[in-house]
Amino acid sequence: MPLQNRVTPFGEIVAVPGRGSLMGNRGILHDARRNIVRDSQVRRWIACRLEFRGRHRQIMTPGSWTELFFLDEAAAFAAGHRPCAECRHADFVSFRDTWRRMSAGPRPTADTMDAALHRERRVRPWVKRTYTAALDTLPAGSYISLDGRAWLVLDDTLLAWSADAYHDRRRRPSGEVTVLTPPSIVGVLQAGYQAALHPSAAG
Repeated sequence: MPLQNRVTPFGEIVAVPGRGSLMGNRGILHDARRNIVRDSQVRRWIACRLEFRGRHRQIMTPGSWTELFFLDEAAAFAAGHRPCAECRHADFVSFRDTWRRMSAGPRPTADTMDAALHRERRVRPWVKRTYTAALDTLPAGSYISLDGRAWLVLDDTLLAWSADAYHDRRRRPSGEVTVLTPPSIVGVLQAGYQAALHPSAAG
């Protein structure tokens, strides 16, 4: 049985095969039996490389942070994670500097960004905060909810999320939609940051 450690764009932590292309950290979420007992422990939600400097971890070691996995960076963004400042330092710097352009303020610290994202992620534990927007205003890399599924916005196309790849596609419609990606991250994408996508997004 797969472990419950894959995160969907809806923010759900599910048990499905595979691990995706990024790993995430939001504190210790599991108990000694490797069962998920909380959806977060800290407000610093990061997305990390799967491999870094030869480090190896035993998945869901008791007392250690819970390894979460995402299909790609866009899915991690939808869940409210940002680039790790250590293993993805160049991506973090790009994200931070684009955030500064987006907000037209001083260069933000990691704590500043995490505090803003923390307000945008959840209504309460396990309940994702969403909002509505016109679909034609959303940048590539955003996620929306449509017909009960999570869809990646990519140019004039929508790609349906699945655990292992993007399989289903449809033409991008118009109108108001429910947005899954937090507003600040949508702003960063609009300001020019390009989310790394799973190879299947290329079709």
